[in-house]
This record gives sequence, structure tokens and C-alpha cells, in this order.
Amino acid sequence: MAVGFPDEEFRVARSEYLFTSESVSEGHPDKVCDRISDEVVDLYYRTTIAQGLDVWSLRCAAETLATTNKVVIAGEFRGTDAVTKDLIAHHARMAIKDIGYDQAGFSWRDADIEVLLHGQSEHIAQGVDGSGNKEEGAGDQGIMFGYATNETPELMPAPIQFSHKILKLLADARHSGKETTLAPDAKSQVTVRYENGKPKEAVSIVLSTQHTDEKQTSDDIRRIVEPYIRQALGDTLPIAKNCVWHINPTGKFVIGGPDGDCGLTGRKIIVDTYGGAAPHGGGAFSGKDPTKVDRSAAYAARYLAKNVVAAGLADRCVIQLSYAIGVPEPLSIYANCDGTEKCDLARLEKRLGEVMDLRPRGIRTHLGLNKPIYARTSAYGHFGREPDADGGFSWEKTDLVASLRDLA
Repeated sequence: MAVGFPDEEFRVARSEYLFTSESVSEGHPDKVCDRISDEVVDLYYRTTIAQGLDVWSLRCAAETLATTNKVVIAGEFRGTDAVTKDLIAHHARMAIKDIGYDQAGFSWRDADIEVLLHGQSEHIAQGVDGSGNKEEGAGDQGIMFGYATNETPELMPAPIQFSHKILKLLADARHSGKETTLAPDAKSQVTVRYENGKPKEAVSIVLSTQHTDEKQTSDDIRRIVEPYIRQALGDTLPIAKNCVWHINPTGKFVIGGPDGDCGLTGRKIIVDTYGGAAPHGGGAFSGKDPTKVDRSAAYAARYLAKNVVAAGLADRCVIQLSYAIGVPEPLSIYANCDGTEKCDLARLEKRLGEVMDLRPRGIRTHLGLNKPIYARTSAYGHFGREPDADGGFSWEKTDLVASLRDLA
């Protein structure tokens, strides 16, 4: 269920408060599933492009479950027959290897991988497909939100951005071989004290990471991870002198990943977005091709919100889009800048619909989404990332700024 906005008369702006967000690593059970699901989407795109087939007609919705030495991939597809069940299982296995799982209860070598993908429902297809003069419709009904704030250089909320950064640095150290006792499963959480509405300092830090040495204590793990935490926060977010630290607070964390907890695709939607700092429409991203507006319209909404803030039109901005299945045009475009706007919001909403075609095909065209660019989004956030040369994270560009600045 989406979180909405209270009526203006009841909203009280606060300048000093604490706000917390969490992130999870690529080895978290749910993130393993997100990665596998997005590998399936990328596999369909790579194969379709390599065969010279029509990428516009490709459809994929892949859901993954992972538990002790077992992976189940289910869902629907439409496209090339060259993507076989064995090929999908192989790519899932390689994803598990890349994440780093080779433990007794979950290993890329011998995990049983079952693939249950089947053809897309023709009843869904008839509403979504374009033909003749019929424009391609949305893949489902729903509401999607995008958000941006000028409190970090990435125009992301500080708590989630720094929570991601901590885990990414630890993962890089693990993959490089620098930290040999760290294992893939990890979670971080940062509480930030805001002053005058801006991040002032971190007042609590929580980090739990799987490790391979059963003799290691929480103190041992803190000695390993604290330098990376301090590096992640740097001078941008000072750590309070009285900051409360909880590093592996339960003690031993050797059994982890899908062997410790069952994982499912799409269970970390707040981690994937804004860490709770903005509304969420409820739809997950991973495993879905971009005809599914749960994914593509959420990317478009982030793109628009980021450009609004980058253009100096607001300190923070939420964009909501809504769709009906089979209907091309968005049902609504809504902007809320929490009183920080420097332009008329009705004019802004109208302009946003003019500078970008927000029909599903228009979004895919504008952001270049018909590409194998999704596995990389499955951990450390879909937003607040640098755009890639091959089109990945295209929704992080700020190339609409010139088209919006005159609204101020």
C-alpha cells in the first residue's frame, strides 16, 4: 500500500529530527533472488539482440526463490526459444558464483536450480501490445513514485545513500581478496541527525556481516569493518562523538544467505528506492522487463524528480505517476516539493508531461531501456548511481535541466 501525503493543513515542517534507512548486500537472500531475476531479463535481451529479433516485443517477468541449496525461477516470458531452461539455470549459477556463495548450505557448484518459466498470458498481451494505430499500453495498473533531494551530491537521501556505500565498499574489499573472512550476506543501517533540514551527523550505525571464521567475535568484526564505514561516510557525513555502534550485535554470523533465510524477489523495495524517505507505490523492479510500468515508470519518475531538483526548482521533489493496464497515457502526473518549490506546481506538472513522453513506449525510448542493463541494478540501489556508457542507469541523467529552468 502506498504511503500518501497528509493534507497541507496537518503537515508540520520539521527542521531537526532523526531519520534512519537500511541497506542490504548483494549476498542477502532477497538480493540473491533479485540478481537472478534480473540476470534472466538481461539474458533475454542479449539473446534477442544477438539474433536480430525485435526487442520491442520481448516480455519477461521472472520471480526467484532461494533456500538451502535450492533455487526456483518461475514466471512468464515471450520471445526467443534460444533462451532454454538449461541456459537460464547456468546464468543463475554464474550469478551465485559471482556473488561469492560456495558454502555447504548454498553453493554455485551444486545448488539445485529449477526453472518454471512459461509463456505470457495472451489476455495480458492483447491489452499491452501495440499494433497498427494502437499504441502500446501499460503492462499493469498502479502508482509509481520518484524522489530527489539536494542533501547529497547524488540528489538522494543521506541515510540510504550512505547505507549503500558502506556495503559496497565491504563487498569490493571481499571480492578483491583484501578481507578474506567476510562472507556475502550483510546489512547496514544509518541514523542521521538533521539540523535545519540538512544532514548533520550520523548518530547510530548498525552493521551485520556474515563471516567465515567461527572464532571471530563482534569486536573482531568491528576492527575489520569500521575503517570502511568511516571511509564511506568520509567528511560528507560526520560520525557523532557519541554515535551508537552495533556491529554484529547478535555475535556469530557464519550461517547466512539463503541457507540462513529463504529469499524472494522483490522483498527489498524500500532498500531499492529511497530508504523510506519518500512514498512507494508497492511494485518491485527486479525480474521485470520495462513494459512493466512498476519498473519503467518508477525510473521515469526518479528521472523527472532528479531533474527538477538539479534545475534548482526545489530542494526536494516527489513525482507520482499512475497507469491503467492496456492504457498508454498516464492517468495522472503529480508533483509535491514539500513547500520548497520555486515554481508553480501546476505548471511544473504540465511541463513534465511535455518534456518526456510518459507512455510506456515513450519511456522505453527516452531512457533507452530495451537493453541488458538490469542485473547491475539488483544491489546497492536503483537510484543515486552514475549513468553508464552503455545506457545503464540512464534515469540518473540530468539532461532535462535546460528544459525546466525557465519555470523558476
